[in-house]
Amino acid sequence: MTSVQHTLTVELGNRSYPIYIGSGLLQQSQLLHQHITGKQVMVVTNSTVAPLYLKTVLDGLQSLQISGLQVDSLVLEDGEQHKHLDTVSLIFDHLLQQRHNRTTTLIALGGGVIGDMTGYAAAAYQRGVNFIQIPTTLLSQVDSSVGGKTGVNHPLGKNMIGAFHQPQCVIIDTHTLQTLPARELSAGLAEVIKYGLIAEPDFFTWLEQNIDQLRQLAHHLISQAIYQSCECKAAIVAADEREHGQRALLNFGHTFGHAIETEMGYGNWLHGEAVGAGMAMAADLSCRLGWISHQQVQRIKNLLQASGLPLWGPDQMDVETYLKHMQVDKKVTDGTIRLILLQQLGEAIVTSDFGSDLLQQTLDQPLAG
Repeated sequence: MTSVQHTLTVELGNRSYPIYIGSGLLQQSQLLHQHITGKQVMVVTNSTVAPLYLKTVLDGLQSLQISGLQVDSLVLEDGEQHKHLDTVSLIFDHLLQQRHNRTTTLIALGGGVIGDMTGYAAAAYQRGVNFIQIPTTLLSQVDSSVGGKTGVNHPLGKNMIGAFHQPQCVIIDTHTLQTLPARELSAGLAEVIKYGLIAEPDFFTWLEQNIDQLRQLAHHLISQAIYQSCECKAAIVAADEREHGQRALLNFGHTFGHAIETEMGYGNWLHGEAVGAGMAMAADLSCRLGWISHQQVQRIKNLLQASGLPLWGPDQMDVETYLKHMQVDKKVTDGTIRLILLQQLGEAIVTSDFGSDLLQQTLDQPLAG
């Protein structure tokens, strides 16, 4: 089956762009054709995705029969541990060696790491060129490919170097999830669950009811979950593109999660795994504040567990270790940690009004189930 099942738009005025969701979209070269304006294209992917999908994309580009179209590709090493400035420099090297000009289009074919690095390279190359997102993991399909956040990690903090740079379009081929390892699928479900917790309580309930089939990649359900997630994120990005307010809610669980990733070494815990643990911790703290009930915390933990996600961080991390990394976070203001917490299921806020004693209790000893 090859079809666009859902299309929605990220509304950003003259920088608005579509998100296409469906099965077999990698074979629909006309989707790419609509969003290539120059005569040069470079596909950036990694060593895991390239053997699976690179030829399909390159063949599709060649079939467009755009007169004089130059098509190049670059295969990078796979893994979060490669998401740094040295790898982005390899993209610049290839662009310059192949003499790409400012009308070129970069295509990010892969997961969130490839999307973030390719987008950042596009933001910086000749002060900004076009790029297209073709995310191949669930996490990148529902989160990192949408909204224009690009960047790389630094040894002292995750995603601390980057830029806002919106893509021309996002092409989500759900068929690529068939080759996704189960651990990566679970990591993506963490970001799906996030939308239910911060904004869509009915969606959270729907996930509770369908989680087993989602993990089995039931086609109509996984497409619906992706659409619901992208629709929620698109609305938030349209209202607050550069994260001055509402968009920060999308970081629910991330301050805790980024601390885990930084301490454990990028790639040892998958981003979604760390976010899953972080959401459990944020729910724990929200309960200590009296905002959500023990029963609601347990519902959250049950869904995380049913998704194959960890319910807490690594045993070797103590309170001091968490706080050290949480102080190096983009949401820290004048030395004060700000967290996204739940006032109720489906309603989140950004706050620093939680008390260091309660935070330390959460970090030291989670609430009993």
